[in-house]
Amino acid sequence: MRRDVLQLRTFYATPLGRATRDLIQRQLVAAWGDASGMDVLGLGYATPYLEPFCAAGRRTVGAMPAAQGVERWPHDSANQVCLSSERTLPFPNALFDRVLAVHSLEESDDPAAFLGEVKRVLSPSGRVILIVSNRLGVWSRAESTPFGYGRPFSRSQLEEAVRAAGLEPTAWSRALYAPPIQVFAPLAESFEQVGSRLWTPLAGLILMEAVKQTFAIKPRGAAAPVRAPRVIRPAAAPVGARERS
Repeated sequence: MRRDVLQLRTFYATPLGRATRDLIQRQLVAAWGDASGMDVLGLGYATPYLEPFCAAGRRTVGAMPAAQGVERWPHDSANQVCLSSERTLPFPNALFDRVLAVHSLEESDDPAAFLGEVKRVLSPSGRVILIVSNRLGVWSRAESTPFGYGRPFSRSQLEEAVRAAGLEPTAWSRALYAPPIQVFAPLAESFEQVGSRLWTPLAGLILMEAVKQTFAIKPRGAAAPVRAPRVIRPAAAPVGARERS
């Protein structure tokens, strides 16, 4: 059962939710920049992470599943979010250059159909970042946060699902090493710096970027080697942020 939109909003209004947003936003900007001139789509409950792309992006919109509910976003301007079925997104083919999926794949009733729709709305060479709970992390078992619900993934399971949908993984990373307890929110940055070096497999989340590729038909021959996705390196926090931590 999906988390209600009110529960998601409440979590992101807490200190732990805000720390989660800041840490993930940093990785998204490191991967995509400001998405200048691009069309960006957020799926699930992605609106807390879309702000960095609103100014320079050509179009930044969101789609929330009916079972979750929808809320107005942005709050200070014209609404850019709609309610939709995850199996039939209300957008034409090949529209978006970037897609961000958060609180979506884990709780999907039909992950294959969901990823198929992601591929359909991606432009040729468009990219998607999927953010899911890490099966080995404590966040996947903490029902005090929205990441403790649904189906967690290992990296290999996520790669398999992405490739089955006809997308090719190109990069991946992990995030959230602080315990999922509100009292640790002010220390989230310190946990991130230490955890990314000492206990990487136990991160709370896995981030995977995949690309939509279109191939020309080639003559039969030796199979091309499969390249492992590169690692998305988290950007260093600003000096002031480290001092505040």
